[in-house]
Amino acid sequence: MSRIIVVTPSVIVVIAIALHGTVFAQPYPSKPLRLIVTSAPQGGTDAIARIAAASLSESLGQQVIVDNRPGADGAIGTAFVAKSGPDGYTLLMSATASTILLPLTRANMPYDGVRELAPVSLLASTDYILSVHPSLPVKTVKDLIVLAKARPGQISFSSSGPLGLSHLAGELIKQRANVDMLHVPYKGGGAAALAILGGEVSLMIGTAPSVIPHAQTGRLRLIATAGKQRSTALPDLPTISETLPGIVITSWYGLQVPAGTPRDIIARLNTIIVKDVATERVAQRIVRSGLEPLTSSPEQFSAYIKEQLATWGKVLQDAGVAAH
Repeated sequence: MSRIIVVTPSVIVVIAIALHGTVFAQPYPSKPLRLIVTSAPQGGTDAIARIAAASLSESLGQQVIVDNRPGADGAIGTAFVAKSGPDGYTLLMSATASTILLPLTRANMPYDGVRELAPVSLLASTDYILSVHPSLPVKTVKDLIVLAKARPGQISFSSSGPLGLSHLAGELIKQRANVDMLHVPYKGGGAAALAILGGEVSLMIGTAPSVIPHAQTGRLRLIATAGKQRSTALPDLPTISETLPGIVITSWYGLQVPAGTPRDIIARLNTIIVKDVATERVAQRIVRSGLEPLTSSPEQFSAYIKEQLATWGKVLQDAGVAAH
């Protein structure tokens, strides 16, 4: 028994639309991507962004263009990504300063980073290091605490500026050790380093690239790292947390996308990043930039951001610092 199939004009239209979608739908990515950097070229965030862009370009088969959008301490570039379409073509190179410190210290932010951005993976980090001027008679964190208690308000520490990570690191140590030390802000990390080298201040909590070269010449004394565990580059140097449990001061960089970006796109980007950073070629580029390679799952990165917001939020609250 034969069957007669009647094809009406409406059916033809439906078939045409289906075929059109099948023929013209293109796999991700089908065009170049933009990686937004919230600082000017040649800075630390820009350096790791260019490493990531080169690696992603090769792995995705599409160019990843680094787009520097500095201003407002990172708010301009971050807001641009947060408000972009969630299609996987606009990426954000996030960092501790713009992702954690900025929302905690600035009122009326133009975006909600937790709700409007989706983490993909961490990329790199650098542990801060507690260093002192050689004239300060301390060699350990315990020595510093004892001396600070004996000289309340007399031991000073430099920072790259008010409410920066080096400033808040000092405040965290003050709170956990229950000591009174004097914060002296400078305009940038370079000026803060020059201050301790010149003896204007007694100590500094800075990144490894900013203090290790001076320690090698004897102009600074390294006391402890601020990582979760001892540094592979400085295995004999204890961590601050060995004396003051829970103190971890790390500057990190990671990749984020607008919230609502399809999970399969986030998963693909994460897989590529984790795989690429594990290669010696990419890892060595990160190490040469003064950072440690570091990757994570999107869920781990999200939990880490929330943990950091809670930690530094409490530091600011205890220090009596309100968002302005």
